[in-house]
Amino acid sequence: MSNEMRVYPVQALSEALADSLSRLLIDVVADGASIGFLPPLGYEEAATYWNNVLEDGVVLWIAEKDGVPVGTVQLHLAQKANAIHRAEIAKLMVHPSGRRLGIARQLMKVAEEEALSQDRTLLVLDTRVGDPSNGLYESIGFVEAGVIPGYAQSADGQLHATRYYYKPLNLYSSHS
Repeated sequence: MSNEMRVYPVQALSEALADSLSRLLIDVVADGASIGFLPPLGYEEAATYWNNVLEDGVVLWIAEKDGVPVGTVQLHLAQKANAIHRAEIAKLMVHPSGRRLGIARQLMKVAEEEALSQDRTLLVLDTRVGDPSNGLYESIGFVEAGVIPGYAQSADGQLHATRYYYKPLNLYSSHS
């Protein structure tokens, strides 16, 4: 195996890619990720999500290792007239077997570069308080805006706080 990693944008999902992404989503949710779904996540629900994810204003990237999707991130470009300067990072996920290899950082880098290319000067996101993603976002320049208690529910019914982050982007700096 080559261990080759590639990150690329996707404008349309083939049946095979939607299948692979559905399996990725199921695995990530089963591992405890707080990305809007509760375990056990069924295949049909995961497939329905992926088959409807690409809409106006949504840019999706896939991180693939040896031809298999191991991560994704979405950039949701705000569409309202008073919001065209911002975008939201959504559904950053990396398969449990691919964690701590820099995949999430690569995905965030391409999302930020796309935001800049679309003249977006502000990124926002939210994540469950205490998740490892908090450290990632802070290490790449996101600033905590605040915490909302009892925001997301887990499979056992427990309510968890979510932390909102933002990152101002400078359109005039070089991002390599």
